Amino acid sequence: MMLTALGLMSGTSLDGADVALIETDGKQVKAFGPTGYRAYHAAERNLLRQALSEAVHLTQRDARPGVLAEAERVVTRAHAEAVATFLAQNRMRPEDIDIVGFHGQTVLHRPEKRLTVQIGDAPALAKAIHIPVMHDFRAADVEAGGQGAPFVPVYHRALAQSLDREGPIVVVNIGGVSNITYIDSDTLIACDTGPGNALLDDFMYRTMNQAFDAEGKFAALGKVDEAWIARALELPFFALPPPKSLDRNDFAALKLGDVAPADGAATLTAFTAAAIARVIPLLPRRPRSWIVCGGGARNLTMLRMLRERVGSATVEAAETLGWASDAIEAQAFGFLAVRGLKGLPLSYPATTGVPMPMTGGVIARP
Repeated sequence: MMLTALGLMSGTSLDGADVALIETDGKQVKAFGPTGYRAYHAAERNLLRQALSEAVHLTQRDARPGVLAEAERVVTRAHAEAVATFLAQNRMRPEDIDIVGFHGQTVLHRPEKRLTVQIGDAPALAKAIHIPVMHDFRAADVEAGGQGAPFVPVYHRALAQSLDREGPIVVVNIGGVSNITYIDSDTLIACDTGPGNALLDDFMYRTMNQAFDAEGKFAALGKVDEAWIARALELPFFALPPPKSLDRNDFAALKLGDVAPADGAATLTAFTAAAIARVIPLLPRRPRSWIVCGGGARNLTMLRMLRERVGSATVEAAETLGWASDAIEAQAFGFLAVRGLKGLPLSYPATTGVPMPMTGGVIARP
């Protein structure tokens, strides 16, 4: 049975909440609906950055000490506003939506400690928007010993199945962290590959007081320090086989030293591309095509640098295929909400390292 699902996603880049409507049975996507976006205000983003810093000390996934409680209220309110605006703009009513998939805001991801924390009060959100809300997607996977990420591969597979092209196909999502989904016939493999936009965004904020490098224009002016990248790629993470996952701040200790801002931006952009390409030897077959989504798909310098590092394979932004690049993760959590409702797997041994295919999600009703 096809259901109308509204997916909500707030990524590690801390830019805001994405909203996307899809019609799906949890296996195929029948139709894509409209999308929406509610940016975090500067004060909200600063509060979330503070929450990320304080979350490092968490040992219990439901604890909300200090600023984390206020941050959770901010995340919940922002998502409620995003849904209300979306419904008003598209002249829809709450009863037109069967289920909302609410990811929340990840503030800590430590699967080796069987701990992943996404803030956002789903019961309060369900009451505010008058629609059932599926949330807490990652917890069951992590509790079972999985990495709890990446969690979008089943949706990437549904999208890729609609393409008439020979595999292997890799879908790359470049958010705060980069992850890949490798699709080749029945083979589905996924992992985080390294930094996405997080290091670059933090560098731009620190040195230029800008949230990000728009279209990669700043990095295009700089010179890449290939020796620095080669040293960084010697970190043990990059040699690990999939599945593997990262916290947004796992590479925060890497320091560029005293470099010109444009050179720093160029080097960090190239590091993201090099880390993605580093996964190629760890895959069963060399990919024939790379499809890039997430915020990094708008970074033309990052796309160029990735092309330079993947040989003869094609590299294209998801938008060129008619996919809504910015909305893919939000769509995915609508898709996962329907799968969760139906008890279908959300993660697999080859995507998160979980011992067996796992469903997940918890439902909050209005």
